[in-house]
Amino acid sequence: MAVRPDNRLADAPMVPVTCHRCAAEVLVRKSTWDQTSVQWNAAATARCEERHDASKLAAHGEQGLFLACSALRDSVTDAVLNGEVPIVDSAPART
Repeated sequence: MAVRPDNRLADAPMVPVTCHRCAAEVLVRKSTWDQTSVQWNAAATARCEERHDASKLAAHGEQGLFLACSALRDSVTDAVLNGEVPIVDSAPART
């Protein structure tokens, strides 16, 4: 059996989004309203204030758990609403 290539990014590539708070620029892809893929680079990681705060809270300088940046989430939502980031499956969000 042949392995089917994953062409999701070819059909809906990641697009840059800049955080309104710290100006970190990441790449984003929205599969649905509930699912967002974010690709961080070193520059964005260094700029993100919430990532910096999370690392200060980590015990003994170990890398802490960082789940999300609320400012970036809001920036992504704004980018979607402004038509800058498409949603692959634009069915309404679950409530």
